[in-house]
Amino acid sequence: MHIVSWNVNGIRAVVKKDFFESIAALEPDILCLQETKAQDDEVGNALTPMDSFKGYYNSAEKKGYSGTALLTKIAPLGVKSDMGIAAHDTEGRVQCAEYPDFYLVNVYVPNSGQKLDRLDYRKKWDADFLQYLQNLEKSKPVIVCGDMNVAHRPIDLKNDKANYNKTAGYTQIEIDGMDNFVNSGLVDSFRLLHPDEVAYTYWSYRFKARERNTGWRIDYFLVSQALIDKVRAVDIYSEVLGSDHCPIGLTIDI
Repeated sequence: MHIVSWNVNGIRAVVKKDFFESIAALEPDILCLQETKAQDDEVGNALTPMDSFKGYYNSAEKKGYSGTALLTKIAPLGVKSDMGIAAHDTEGRVQCAEYPDFYLVNVYVPNSGQKLDRLDYRKKWDADFLQYLQNLEKSKPVIVCGDMNVAHRPIDLKNDKANYNKTAGYTQIEIDGMDNFVNSGLVDSFRLLHPDEVAYTYWSYRFKARERNTGWRIDYFLVSQALIDKVRAVDIYSEVLGSDHCPIGLTIDI
């Protein structure tokens, strides 16, 4: 099974930028998108050409903001949106598709804000999301994919010292949040298979960051320990353009 995850930074914009050709080349069985920035009907309309997939959408109450989409060729047992926590469930950030052997969770973790004004909220969100995942794991293993909005280690961003505790995505609170996910038994599958590889999934649109490869690795596949032996490959498709993020892929025997 090949699962692809991509923060598209606006579904209506990305479909005008070779999106369908890029996805066809990647050949996913399941495609998880984040930051669709559109309402459910608008996402569905934008993705009309993808008729070989069944689409599920979770948009934010605020128009043009956040949002996730999950497209699958393999019929899930069911798909649910959100965590079931009112404080977190207005921004369309979580989808959970149940398959016979695992849960697949598509997530767009909140950004802590340019001035770190949402950092306290982010800390609470991370704790509640971990509890949500642990509840799922009581039933079956979990694959979590999406934009986690944190670079976990210095290797995961270009300028670690300049950004530490100053920039959203690389504060100690956010790093601690990712530590908690990993310490709970979820495995950063890319880092497991590529322990020393410098690779990024996000580049700012400013300062020619992508041309200079001044990036961050903030998109992940976190996999329950029980599934690790089934992971065959984890890829970062940095050559795929269209967003300020690139797609990532997980190949797993399931």
